[in-house]
Amino acid sequence: MAKGQLHPSESRWHTDAGTGARVRQVTDAPCIHHHPFFFVPAHDQSMRYLFFVSHRSGSPQLYAELRNQGGGGGQLLQLTDHPDLIAWSLHPTADGRHLLFTTARGAFRLDMESLQEELLYAFERQPNQIEGMVGAAMGTTTVSCDGRLWAIPIRRQGRSHMLFIDLIAQRTHEALDNEIIGHPQFCPDDPDLIFYAGPMTDRLWIASTDGRRHHRLYQRQSREQWITHESWIAGSRELAFVDWPHGMQAIQVDTGQRRTITRFPAWHAYPDPSGQRFVCDTNFPDIGLHTFAARGPAEDGRLLCLSEASSVGSHWAGPFPYNDGPVKVYAPQHTHPHPRFSPDQRQVVFTSDRSGHAQVYECEVIA
Repeated sequence: MAKGQLHPSESRWHTDAGTGARVRQVTDAPCIHHHPFFFVPAHDQSMRYLFFVSHRSGSPQLYAELRNQGGGGGQLLQLTDHPDLIAWSLHPTADGRHLLFTTARGAFRLDMESLQEELLYAFERQPNQIEGMVGAAMGTTTVSCDGRLWAIPIRRQGRSHMLFIDLIAQRTHEALDNEIIGHPQFCPDDPDLIFYAGPMTDRLWIASTDGRRHHRLYQRQSREQWITHESWIAGSRELAFVDWPHGMQAIQVDTGQRRTITRFPAWHAYPDPSGQRFVCDTNFPDIGLHTFAARGPAEDGRLLCLSEASSVGSHWAGPFPYNDGPVKVYAPQHTHPHPRFSPDQRQVVFTSDRSGHAQVYECEVIA
């Protein structure tokens, strides 16, 4: 299997046992598949492509489902063939022209028409260490809402920094400095404002891309509070976060005003493009994928469909485990659903290993 190879559609439909919703299985090869992390889009804006990772070649590589007119079910196209791909780094551009990703060697832009790759930034190397390598948090990256800047966390001399690549001018600059910088997310309403996750005990940080604004947004209230899985709510300049397992809160980044979104035990949660409702998965126990309002009075979740994923990670069943420093945990991310709305809000993409192998699924959203 090689870059540019087309595979027949693997699409198949079934009816969800929990709600009767129509669910489409996108991939079917007997290996690991997963879509991007829950705060990274899996589609381009016009939904010509559904992007995912597949291990069918023996190593993780990037693929796209070439969606049929009016829906999914098209052929599967292998986009990369890199031995050192950072699988969770993929990020499509909104216009669908390019797919961005990193490897151990550098940051690349792939042209979706020609499949040609352009090295935008080469990471420096030192003995026994990749200097400039993507830092913590699985190597996830983010693109500004105007499509201009691509932000990549990097490590240098034991500290984290943010690399910004101007995709139009093809210039780079670095800003920000912290013990840990991971899971960056640009604000959907401000191309100069970015969130990142700091250390597990001090997660919520926001900054401007030039580094002039850089501060802690919120400090947890006790050693027991577990803050995780942050997301921006479009149209509000609010950053939402999971207060595991007690629900979700949101903070307005300009005023600091904080509110409760839900007391439902959301795990990974992300709002739709309009900022009106969230979709989330659940764990300990897994009671399926749910939706709930992003604004207004706090409400419980409404079942969308069952995920039936194994959602490995026993530490999620106990108290906050990181107060006394890093803890090694076993939590393979391809076993987690990580649901996300499609741009048209008619589907939710998620991953499940219900069949024995992690596969990508889409659930039709019931109005």
